[in-house]
Amino acid sequence: MDSVTYKFNTAATRLYFDTPFSQLKKIASPASAVMVTDENVYSKNEKKFKGWNTIVLKPGENYKVQATVDTLIEQMISLKADRKTTLIGVGGGVITDITGYAASVYMRGIPFGFVPTSVLALVDASIGGKNGIDVGVYKNMVGTIRQPSFLLHDYSFLKTLPQNEWENGFAEIIKHACIKDATLFRELEAASIKTYQQKKSLLSALVRRNALIKIRVVQKDEFEKGDRRLLNFGHTLGHALENQYELSHGQAVAIGMTYACHISALLTGFKDTERVVKLLTRYGLPTYAAFDKKKVMDVLKMDKKRERKEMNYVLLEKTGKAVIKALPVTQLEKIITAL
Repeated sequence: MDSVTYKFNTAATRLYFDTPFSQLKKIASPASAVMVTDENVYSKNEKKFKGWNTIVLKPGENYKVQATVDTLIEQMISLKADRKTTLIGVGGGVITDITGYAASVYMRGIPFGFVPTSVLALVDASIGGKNGIDVGVYKNMVGTIRQPSFLLHDYSFLKTLPQNEWENGFAEIIKHACIKDATLFRELEAASIKTYQQKKSLLSALVRRNALIKIRVVQKDEFEKGDRRLLNFGHTLGHALENQYELSHGQAVAIGMTYACHISALLTGFKDTERVVKLLTRYGLPTYAAFDKKKVMDVLKMDKKRERKEMNYVLLEKTGKAVIKALPVTQLEKIITAL
């Protein structure tokens, strides 16, 4: 198994790259583990779960709420899960969030790991220890920062992934390129989703590269006091749009990145807005959208990145280089209303 251990402030995560699901038994014993997945992943991969205690949840962001966590914990109790039980989330970002959160609070914390099954989860959601749930329209309002013990990447799960979920994941890949990797940005401009779908070696290299971008940022700033905030590029406005307009995470972040580029043009002199918009469009993602700016600003003002009367907003100076600007909320509101 191709694996590397990454150390964080509080824990370490072992990442198994390009490893078959069948190898999971060598990492966690089925006798002392509980799997958590959703109906979509389970129905398409039922054979993989044979021999494992498995809890199957309803799929989708609508179920990333406390009521689902309560149901999960009740089922864990009925399975007699204890402090030595490993909880394993097998799914996309919703499942990894719920699993990590439940594992962090069950009996004050039990071990957990992830088998991410979507592009979004492989390159972003499963990495970095943020585990949380939504409260109404407020994204990830409740949660923890606690690192998984392991991540296992088995790309066979992507064979049944719908096209819109590929697009969803590429929003985070484009985000990484925008904030940290101008070379990756150029590579994405020369390729397409089909390029990576057709050649597994290219996909594997892309996933590894993006996982490492996020891991390195988190290693330096696990609890988001500084550079980890850069990973929120496109997310401030994106999160305010996501649940209100029932967008996928990638769609919302893509729109958020588009508007963040325009704000960057005003405040940092960023010159590549059209290039970013063109790349997002190339990967099937939305860019501009009509939305109720007052309603969205009301949600945005409750974002976790707000500190008193200022919002820590991620802007681009150039492709591959992001900065964090503390913007007065009143100024941000005027800019977004005018765009």
